[in-house]
Amino acid sequence: MVTTVDQLVERARAGVHRPGPQEAYTAWQRGEAFLVDIRPAAQRAREGQIPDAVVLERNVLEWRLDPTGSHRIPQATGYDLPVVVVCSEGYASSLAAATLRELGLHRATDLDGGFVAWAAAGLPTVPGGD
Repeated sequence: MVTTVDQLVERARAGVHRPGPQEAYTAWQRGEAFLVDIRPAAQRAREGQIPDAVVLERNVLEWRLDPTGSHRIPQATGYDLPVVVVCSEGYASSLAAATLRELGLHRATDLDGGFVAWAAAGLPTVPGGD
């Protein structure tokens, strides 16, 4: 069976609520969302970052957020964590959030439009590079 990347993204988004920038920002400010930026360092340096979002590059995401994993971050305390994954434009993040849901993080979703939409909405950003 051959699948295109567009089909993968479509399946990853099926039936999932993807918050837009303002909704994600409000939830994050209320402590109702955990923002995770999966962009590589070079992309964050070029585009900027969301202040205080947790940076977990895509290649370690599952290991850091698996509540039962030995390499998890302190915030990965259970499967109910309301993760909002952020990439540049909202495509890679859809695939990443789908993988997190497969791990049991049933509330994992991604930011519709990604960091680009966040910045365009005038929400807080800082220069990239950590």
